[in-house]
Amino acid sequence: MFKIIHAEFLAPGVKRFVIEAPRIARKQRPGQFVILRIYEEGERIPVTIENSDPERGTVNIVVQSAGKTTQLLNSLNAGDQILDVVGPLGKPSEIANYGTVVVVGGGVGTAMAYPTAAALKRAGNRVISIVGARNKELVILEPEMRAVSDALMITTDDGSYADKGFVTDKLRQLIENGTRIDMVVAVGPIVMMRAVAEMTRRENIHTVVSLNPIMIDGTGMCGGCRVLIDGKSEFACVDGPEFDAHKVDFAVLVQRNSMYRDAEQRSLAEYHRCRTESPTREVENAVVAVPPGQQGAQR
Repeated sequence: MFKIIHAEFLAPGVKRFVIEAPRIARKQRPGQFVILRIYEEGERIPVTIENSDPERGTVNIVVQSAGKTTQLLNSLNAGDQILDVVGPLGKPSEIANYGTVVVVGGGVGTAMAYPTAAALKRAGNRVISIVGARNKELVILEPEMRAVSDALMITTDDGSYADKGFVTDKLRQLIENGTRIDMVVAVGPIVMMRAVAEMTRRENIHTVVSLNPIMIDGTGMCGGCRVLIDGKSEFACVDGPEFDAHKVDFAVLVQRNSMYRDAEQRSLAEYHRCRTESPTREVENAVVAVPPGQQGAQR
């Protein structure tokens, strides 16, 4: 069992947990993730590590309520326990002194981009960060990103905070202004990473994307995170999660990522129905069976 030391909402539906996990805290590197299981019959879900404190023996994760399992997780608070936390998993980010690096975080992807941005800054890079969200309420980790960036740009889709527009608008401005960019790191929704990749491909700027959204069990066993990289099949969880953006077949990625959409919606609807009928039942009794091969449907 892994104790939750601290829990707080950073934005509506987006919660940060500080979890007691000393062995993971000692080994974790930027870009890696853990797999959580809340209770015995529950789904195992991969979650990126936002930060770690080896001396304190804790790791931070940021979770967005999207499906049944993430909603269950976000109902937990300090003092509660998580059954399993396994990690660190995946290959760490490749950190070196590249020169000027633009780090792009979209939505909750900012929590995944933050440790990489911090490590790139420590390695001597000039770090320009671009953070995007749908609205002001959903902008997360602004102080943290500002602290590890030479410059920080923020966009909101509706213009309720900072500049109205998308992260790609800011990236385009940097390119058009003649800013030297040696590398781009993009983490967030697939559609955002695809747009960034298309823009930097034209400019021949090396770009790395993190394919966390496609992962299911995180160990390479289920095959659900299979992606085409330069025409060859790889697994996002064990071969990544970070890949050369210009080698990713985003068309196949989008298709695979939508495979479980209907099952996810059914699982979430059934979960809400169960909670409405029996609001005091324990987490363990809220389990909804998911057909074999659709294990990502509870997330």
